[in-house]
This record gives sequence, structure tokens and C-alpha cells, in this order.
Amino acid sequence: MPRFTYSARDPSGRSVADALEAPSRKEALRLLSARGLQVMAVQEAGAAGRAAPVAVAGRTRPIALNRKHRLPFLESLRDLLASGMSAGEGVRLLSVRIKEPGLRALSGGLWERLSEGAPLSRAMAEFPDVFDSSTVSLVQAGEATGSLTDTLERLIAHLQEQRDLRSQLLTALAYPVLLIFVASGLVLFFLFFLLPRLQALFISLHGELPLSTRILVAGANFILHYGLIVGAAAVLGGISLWRWRQTEAGRAASDAWLLRVPLIGSFAVSQTVLAFSQTLGVLLANGITAVEALRMTERQISNRVHRRAFREATDRVIEGEALSAALTRTGCFPDLVLDRLTVGENTGNLVPSLQEIARNYRRLISRQLHQFVQVAATGVLLAVFAFVGFIAFAIISAVFQASASFHMH
Repeated sequence: MPRFTYSARDPSGRSVADALEAPSRKEALRLLSARGLQVMAVQEAGAAGRAAPVAVAGRTRPIALNRKHRLPFLESLRDLLASGMSAGEGVRLLSVRIKEPGLRALSGGLWERLSEGAPLSRAMAEFPDVFDSSTVSLVQAGEATGSLTDTLERLIAHLQEQRDLRSQLLTALAYPVLLIFVASGLVLFFLFFLLPRLQALFISLHGELPLSTRILVAGANFILHYGLIVGAAAVLGGISLWRWRQTEAGRAASDAWLLRVPLIGSFAVSQTVLAFSQTLGVLLANGITAVEALRMTERQISNRVHRRAFREATDRVIEGEALSAALTRTGCFPDLVLDRLTVGENTGNLVPSLQEIARNYRRLISRQLHQFVQVAATGVLLAVFAFVGFIAFAIISAVFQASASFHMH
């Protein structure tokens, strides 16, 4: 008989995780409901993390479902709910009509669970690679309050803002990266095309070469002979640094270091404030309890130093301290943000205060990205101009010395 693992809440609200045997998943759900458990997720043992299958040329191959499928699915479902469909009808229609293989597989998997009696939030919880705990909790709150469409609207707006920020960051990095490639191409052009043609000129100088020319030739020869070794060492060093950063200790240490870097440190603080205000505002606006919302918000803060400080602040809030006072002790949040939170708490308008903070910091991050692009692009351009100028100076110095030597003879 198949064995199913499950997570649920008992009548007292305590989380339970265990396993049971049942003829089918539907029967497992019935047995758990009969025990008085509020089921969050049920999955056949050994099936966790399994990708949804899709038929291809008479065969089936797994489709990896991940976070990129979340927003398109929620947008499609929102449109159907807004037209008057129920959540179950909307998911069933998406599983039949949608063309994109990943979204179709996701919709089919959700519909399979909905048809067995699971609510939408519980069905989503069984696809953790697509829907995080915050998304599942928001949908669950929307189902409980009968405002699923409005909840999806706010959730989609939140996810779109996050997507736009990531897109803006990638766009900001594109120009400096392009300049670095151009500068690298210039170096390679000099080494493999221009320098060999100048060798005859340098050889004709039987006397002492100018210092700038000697430096240029020595540097070029070093790159030609040892460039691959240096490049390989740099790549290995970069990979080692990246792998170290993937560890919790490495991430915490590197995040602490980044906070002390000019521009990057202030940008990291702004990202933390934006993630905190956006996520907490959306969760509280949709009826999530304050403690649960704070725990979910903590997971959205990427900087490990700030996340640890926020966790400590959350613990103090649970003990009865005001949120603004607890965050003040962390030393991670700007004074104006804390003042705005204090006013929101005192007037009972915490959610509007969080939304206003989020709007302000979206604009601030846009300005910071623009400033970063200007600084990075200027730095790269200055480096390119300095390199070109040095090459020109070294060559002209050699030519003048050759001319002076010719006139002397």
C-alpha cells in the first residue's frame, strides 16, 4: 500500500509532520480530515521534488517547475477569477487551454489535487519550488476571507515590482559590462596585432628604450607568456569564492563585508528596507497574523547580517515590544524609516506606512542604480582612456628617441 508523508495543523494549531499508509492520495486526505487535522501538504513518499511530466513525441519527460512559473500562472488565474470563475474552474481550464508546457504541467498538477478536494493553497504547498510559503499563506488567507481575487491582485503587484527591480538591476549592469568587454578587446588587439608591428621599431633603437616603452613591452610579454596562467588562477579563485559564499558562514561574512563598501553598502540597506516594507505590507494587508508575517518577511531579506538582526527583532516583538522599537535596536534601518513606522504604529496605520516606505525606497533604489551605472561607467572609461594614453605615450617616446638617435648618427 502506498505511503504518504504529510504536514498539517492539529486542532490546537500546532504543526504536525508524519506519514501514513492509504490506498490513494484522496483516501489519505479523508483519513487526515477524520483525525481533525488541517492538512497543509500530502505527498506520496519518494515523490518529493519530482518534476511534472509532459508528453513529447509519444514519450514523457519531466519538466522542471521553478519560480519563473509562479507569476505567469498567478496572472492567468487572476484573469479567470476576475471574469467570475471559481479557483477550481480556473485551474481546470488552464490545465486544458494553456500552451506553455511548464505552466500546463503546473496547472495539471494543481487540478489533480483540487479534484481530490484540496483547497488551492494546500495544492500550491505541494509545489514548493514554484510557490514559497509566503505565497501559499497569502492564498490561504484569501480563501479564508473570501477575497482571493483581491489577494491575488496585491500578490501579483508585489511580484511584478520585484521582477521589475531585478530587470532594472540587470539593465544597469549591462553598460559597464559592455565597456569591460570593449576594453578587453582593445588589450587583445594591442597584444596580437599592434605590438608585433612595433617590434621592428623598438629593435631599431639600439640604445636604451624609454622607461614607458620598457614597461609596455615587459607588460605585453608577461601577458603573452603568463596570461593564460593568470586567467586560469583568476577563474579558479572566482569559483572558490563563489562556492565559499554559498555556505552560510561565507554568505554571512561576505554580506557583512559588502555593507562596508561605498555605494554597495547603502544599496544593500535600501534593498533590505524595500523587501521588509513590501513583503510585510502585503502580508498584513491580506490578513496574515503579525508574528507569522514577520517570520515570512525575514526569509525575504537576502543580506544575512540584516536577516539575523531582523530575526532578533521579531523575537522581541513576540515578547511584546513594539516593532519600531525592536528594529531600532538592530541598527540596520535608517532613522526616517523607523520614525515612519513609529507614527504608523501609534496611529494604527502600519500597513499604509509600510506601503509608503516601499514606494519611497523603490524610487531611491532607482536613483542608486543610476548613480552606480554612472560611477562604474566613468571608472571603466577612465581606465580605457588611461591605457590607450599610456600606449600612445610609450610609442611616441620610442619614436622620438629613434629620431634623435638617427640625427645624432
